[in-house]
Amino acid sequence: MENFRLDNVLKITKIENEFELEQANSLFNRLRLLVKDDPSLSPLRHHLADLIEAYENEHWSDVDSITDEQVKESEQAEKMAQFQTQFIQRRKERIRSALNKNDLNQNDLAEILGHRKNYMSELINGVRPFSKEDIVVIHRVLGIEFNDLILPLIKEPTAERIRLTLAKMNKPQLKLKDEDLQLI
Repeated sequence: MENFRLDNVLKITKIENEFELEQANSLFNRLRLLVKDDPSLSPLRHHLADLIEAYENEHWSDVDSITDEQVKESEQAEKMAQFQTQFIQRRKERIRSALNKNDLNQNDLAEILGHRKNYMSELINGVRPFSKEDIVVIHRVLGIEFNDLILPLIKEPTAERIRLTLAKMNKPQLKLKDEDLQLI
């Protein structure tokens, strides 16, 4: 999701693949709610809409030219994006629950982390990524496990390197399952 961080969105000139399309759609939907509180996010949402439309027009408008491979890639990308969305929602619920348990609110967490209110909302809603330091502070202050705070996905080039290296080593005890190599 690195390319689809708020700071990068306006720099994106084209969606390159189905996973990027799913990421763009996911961010577009999450921004819908945040635009009400922060109208400065509106141009980002419009840019995403244009990128999504251009990709869909190029790759999905001619029904006769859609391949089985394209459909398979789309389904895989949708699963990965859904995994990310569900993770972000669970993380949001765990943070809110921990805040309530400690008689705190989101603004209190923003103050603890040194962020402004709107920025904190963007972090909680997965529109911006938490920094490593934010994750450590949330873990230590609220007692939330790292597994519930860090999205456990591996970028495709890294996953491919791991696959090739493990195959070359021929060490069956190190064999990873597909779910161990969730990709971004």
